[in-house]
Amino acid sequence: MRSINIGDLTIPIPIVQGGMGIGVSLSGLASAVANMGGIGVISSVGIGLIGHETHRQYRQRNIDAIRREIRKAREKTRGVLGVNIMSVITNFRDMVRTSIEEGIDIIFAGAGLPLDLPGYLGEESNTRLVPIVSSARAASIITKKWKQNYNYLPDAIVVEGPKAGGHLGFKAEALQDEANRLENLVDDVLEVTHQIEEQYNQKIPVIAAGGIYTGADMHQFLSRGAAAVQLGTRFVATEECDASGAFKDAFVQAGEQDIRIIKSPVGMPGRSLSNHFLQEAEEGKRRPSVCRHHCIKSCDPKTTTYCIAEALLSAYQGNMDNGFAFTGVNAGKVKSISTVRKVFNQLKSEYKQAQKNIKAV
Repeated sequence: MRSINIGDLTIPIPIVQGGMGIGVSLSGLASAVANMGGIGVISSVGIGLIGHETHRQYRQRNIDAIRREIRKAREKTRGVLGVNIMSVITNFRDMVRTSIEEGIDIIFAGAGLPLDLPGYLGEESNTRLVPIVSSARAASIITKKWKQNYNYLPDAIVVEGPKAGGHLGFKAEALQDEANRLENLVDDVLEVTHQIEEQYNQKIPVIAAGGIYTGADMHQFLSRGAAAVQLGTRFVATEECDASGAFKDAFVQAGEQDIRIIKSPVGMPGRSLSNHFLQEAEEGKRRPSVCRHHCIKSCDPKTTTYCIAEALLSAYQGNMDNGFAFTGVNAGKVKSISTVRKVFNQLKSEYKQAQKNIKAV
């Protein structure tokens, strides 16, 4: 596999570990992936809820927690580290500023258009900025606005298709549209980045994400022109994943029939593992009495069927009766708990086999 350059960073293996919250990808998983030559990513969403019983000082707890996880990861690796920050969280500004202060290598920002992201960089900042998009139109809007308002172009772009886990950047009825297949989205975003390269003489690597699970999948998208791929589900059932054993076991035990699309309180469709909690939420049995965290801008506590922050936190802790797990389409392929090293070695082996198969044709 060829390396990828993002800004002046060289990443030996073109694999980005997707940010997974709450608490699924913290310093443990991120540092393990970085040590293998990929990009390890800490999820910032709800990070301040972990390890706290009180609901007070939510803002400061998040700042302290992201700072702590970045430092813990740095102690474990000299590899490339990123943070994933959702644009729709109410503490977006805090998470971005703190991550930059800590010298994080890359900020991945999605779940909306992070149009003001370059504005947080200072003269001495060396953090690279990578938006996550679900269409060429979004990629074009972001690049034009960043260039116009900040004279800054994305250091890379993640294009995430409808087979991804968690919140999806598509309307529910558009998830099966042929135009939204990841292959087509990658081609479309590559057209945008090629135009930028010709106009400004700056290359913007494209990272394919959503439904990628094997080395053969990697080969397919790198052959199309993507510079790297992003994987989330493949890293959940690893010893280094920061979630509880019960959370990981839910993936091991899941079959394809257990994967479903839900309507999230955030206002977006999401892909998750079906369970009793979600069934009760649909029946109106999980409505919160108050909004304790005010964590998502688009969540309306008056109409939401459950508190997504507390549900994801419960799942991270292993209390699946009071929460649920987001997943990509390939959760049914997870058969056992592995390690990050074994996952990387298997991906490399599968990638090489895909190369041989192409040459043999």
